[in-house]
Amino acid sequence: MFKNHPKGLVVLSIANMGERFGYYTMLAIFVLFIQAKFGYNSADTGNIFAIFLAFVYFLPLLGGIVADRFLGYGKTIILGIVIMFGGYLLLAVPTGVNATGKAMMFGALSLIALGTGFFKGNLQALLGNMYDDPKYSSKRDLAYSIFYMCINIGAFFAPSAAEAVTNHFLSKSGLTYNSVIPSLSHQFANGTINEKGLDTLTKAAEAQISGASANLGDFGQMYIDKLSESYNYGFAVACISLIISLFIFMLFRRTYKKADVTARQQKAADEAAGTKTVETLSPAETRERITALCLVFAVVIFFWMAFHQNGLTLTFFARDYTVGAVSGFDRFSFGLPTMLMAIVGFYGLLSLITSTTVKGKSIGGGAFILAAIGGYLLYDGMPELLGITPQRFQQFNPFFIIILTPLSVGLFSYLGKKRKEPSAPRKIGYGMLIAAIGFIIMSMGSFGLPTPDEVDVAGGYNMVTPNLLIGTYFTLTIAELFLSPMGLSFVSKVAPPQYKGMMQGGWLAATAVGNYAVAIIGYLWGGMQLWLVWGILVVLCLVAAGFIFSIMKRLEKVAK
Repeated sequence: MFKNHPKGLVVLSIANMGERFGYYTMLAIFVLFIQAKFGYNSADTGNIFAIFLAFVYFLPLLGGIVADRFLGYGKTIILGIVIMFGGYLLLAVPTGVNATGKAMMFGALSLIALGTGFFKGNLQALLGNMYDDPKYSSKRDLAYSIFYMCINIGAFFAPSAAEAVTNHFLSKSGLTYNSVIPSLSHQFANGTINEKGLDTLTKAAEAQISGASANLGDFGQMYIDKLSESYNYGFAVACISLIISLFIFMLFRRTYKKADVTARQQKAADEAAGTKTVETLSPAETRERITALCLVFAVVIFFWMAFHQNGLTLTFFARDYTVGAVSGFDRFSFGLPTMLMAIVGFYGLLSLITSTTVKGKSIGGGAFILAAIGGYLLYDGMPELLGITPQRFQQFNPFFIIILTPLSVGLFSYLGKKRKEPSAPRKIGYGMLIAAIGFIIMSMGSFGLPTPDEVDVAGGYNMVTPNLLIGTYFTLTIAELFLSPMGLSFVSKVAPPQYKGMMQGGWLAATAVGNYAVAIIGYLWGGMQLWLVWGILVVLCLVAAGFIFSIMKRLEKVAK
């Protein structure tokens, strides 16, 4: 897959993989952490989550300006990693449920957002610089697809890592995870718990520690403290992953050193040498390119508003409406080892089919057979009833990215050879249509379910199969592959040379607006019927798709 690409692609992809592993480990447990520890309701949690995501994706605009005008890409990226490390370290420190604890939490989020702003867009711009070389320019779309897949390899392991770490430290206190205990304990402490809730909390306390129901107040506070500490250890994982990313980025600098130059730095070097290597655009061409990019940015706002419900309302749905344990073949999808075997088996089969050498086919066939045997043995050793936590659903999107990326690359390569490959803007439009289908699935699967305000902690309604969320994540992943890596490639290709970092930041700033708009759906999470909540997202995706197809000729013109 990396054949005929610059070596820097591997280095930048792995460095980004490590950083994203830490980020998504944190993100998998973040909303669960602040609700458990501080007792935030869904609306407040949604607002905090959306503001944080907005700054994470808006600040790359500032990071791009800093790199373009002052520090350059490499130094800005390193600075970003250092700042992020400080943020994750603050989250890893246990605190009280008081003003100091909240200040440290919000301070940590600010550092993570700022550090990501310096890191993320500039790494993407640095990657794009390598493909300005005519030798590699035709592989730009493919490079961003590979880069994007590596991001998701890190994201794939994150939820399982978060769950393993938090469950381990919770078990050291003799406790197990129960999603209803934190909220009911907060209700008990502030006197708002109802009779059914009190009965549920009493039974849950006894299931954890015999005799704990005699003093529910002390038990609830103890459980919240221990669960919060287990989340702190989960956040510490991100610190370790950042150290690894920094080490890789600095150790193998030689592989991308030639591309680590901004237009300003190249211009200064050209003037000193009496040469000219930077592309010069007229003011009109520059305006046309920036306008086209801004139009695309406007469209992707709606995609990210819908897509990043995975960290908010889709997580709420996993917690409150989806069964908490699976049996039969459904267990296969919730075991990290079994899913790893599925990935190894898939790539082995792919090598067996596509390899042109006997050695390649033999290795691929062997990997497939070993993965099939390993997968069966692991599945056979699973408990008959496997408990699942809400954050585990976060692994399906990156899992599908890993599986589907070579298929999408193969499809577009085949279409390219036939001269029928859609342009990047057209792929973005198709992505919006596919995203609408994803939420149609959720809407259909939510008919008959009570509203969140009607959900009784004691039950009384049928929990849905996890396959509803898995199917939705599968569809949204296809949409993401059509939209996100293609968008990054489009920005890299179209951005005026002097604004490359800024325009990559602009793409992420549009993502930021979409992330903040995530909270709109969070506010609706209450009295509205669930199928209507998802229906709003369907309509928004369709409107955005209609808009981008209406300006398609203009976008394709600047992309030539």
